[in-house]
Amino acid sequence: MSIDAKLVGARDVHVHYGEAHVLRGVSLTIRAGEAIGLLGRNGMGKSTLIRTLMGHLRASRGRIEIRGQDGARMRPDRVARSGIAYVPEGRAIFGNLSVRENLMVAARPGTGGRDDWPLPRILDTFPRLGERLDHGGQQLSGGEQQMLAIGRALSTNPDVLILDEATEGLAPRIVQEIWRIIGTIRATGIASLIVDRNFRTVLANTDRVVVLEKGLVVLEDRSAALAAQPVELARRLGV
Repeated sequence: MSIDAKLVGARDVHVHYGEAHVLRGVSLTIRAGEAIGLLGRNGMGKSTLIRTLMGHLRASRGRIEIRGQDGARMRPDRVARSGIAYVPEGRAIFGNLSVRENLMVAARPGTGGRDDWPLPRILDTFPRLGERLDHGGQQLSGGEQQMLAIGRALSTNPDVLILDEATEGLAPRIVQEIWRIIGTIRATGIASLIVDRNFRTVLANTDRVVVLEKGLVVLEDRSAALAAQPVELARRLGV
């Protein structure tokens, strides 16, 4: 698939929570093989945008495209079956299921019947999970739960992986391991949309970055270009 192929798109998207106007004309494109960082302070609309792309929220105005189709009214399961995998903030693993069951319950071929991420490959990528296959999800550490959430997303053989705060609350050593895994996944050609508080690490692991402020896109550029503007980024991100 060409890197120019648009897999997910938002154009002039507006979202309201009751009277609150949360997204104010946001546009975003995710192309095949492209890693995009989505940055902004808390409450600026990042998770709202992701949930809108995934079909959990409905835009009040604007257009959502999933693989060239109108995604504005797609249910979340249809978005997922279109090759878009989502690792939400908080992980959302099944605590009453084993590691093996968590991985197998989501496993399915990707678009075109691809099976690039069978269980052995996932366990090669996450050796800790291989050592804990029969442990319940609730028995895992926070870092292991995050690995399980990412592994479960990969078991759907996605074309796009959306990660919302994948390293939040984890020990520094585990954070490094999660970023190593993200780099490994990126090298396979899976496109990604990454939300994380460490903007420097996001810049180092993405092609482009979009910055939201009060529901508006206030910065968008190649990651390398934005890395050369640390003062402006720090001002926008409040760090």
